[in-house]
Amino acid sequence: MTLQEIIQPENKVYGKTPLLTDTPMHYCPGCSHGVVHKLIAEVIEEMGIQDITIGIAPVGCAVFAYNYIDIDWQEAAHGRAPALATAVNRLLPESCVFTYQGDGDLAAIGTAETIHACNRGENIAIFFINNGIYGMTGGQMAPTTIEGMVTSTSPEGRDVMLEGYPLKISNLLTILDGTCYVTRQAVHTPATVVRAKKAIRKAFENTLAKKGTSVVEFVSTCNSGWKMSPHQANQWMAEHMFKAYPLGDLKDQ
Repeated sequence: MTLQEIIQPENKVYGKTPLLTDTPMHYCPGCSHGVVHKLIAEVIEEMGIQDITIGIAPVGCAVFAYNYIDIDWQEAAHGRAPALATAVNRLLPESCVFTYQGDGDLAAIGTAETIHACNRGENIAIFFINNGIYGMTGGQMAPTTIEGMVTSTSPEGRDVMLEGYPLKISNLLTILDGTCYVTRQAVHTPATVVRAKKAIRKAFENTLAKKGTSVVEFVSTCNSGWKMSPHQANQWMAEHMFKAYPLGDLKDQ
């Protein structure tokens, strides 16, 4: 292949999806949120469902998600995204509704909404960013903080005798009859990005097919909250987080 053939527009192999706006993202360098945003936008574009997709934005680091992906959005109160998604989907049953939530939003203040929406089998997709801390408010310990993990409120590491065990919320959701698909992914390498994108698409396909609730957990980094460089955070996640939260499908009906 000649150089001219390589640079021709018809041979372009990658470009920014038009669903991502030109608004600069506010996330810290190395944050997993930006990659997951990109994948969700690409899948929506590739499936041709921009006009019927409605996102529910959380309280937390992703509170401004509505600025970055060009679809209809609703902002939810802290932890209430699954309840709001339920209402939107029931009022607009032909829509494709998803929530986008961090671990503090989904697995702490929103535990009840998450469990009951999944138990009802609402036809929504839940995208869950699990970085093990409260990233926006100072790096405090979250329900998902792993044993021994240092946070601003557990400076000597999480002690299960004092603070209990990490809440593996996705594992809990697999036993509910209303969930049709529960998977745990990551986006720190090209290979994991490919798998994560497939999981996002499957969740949307399940939603359109009205199979019930799909949950895609992304084991993620928060290098600023963890006080690490992006590279160090990725390494630490692979060495420690994946032991507590192994990647792969937990349920697929």
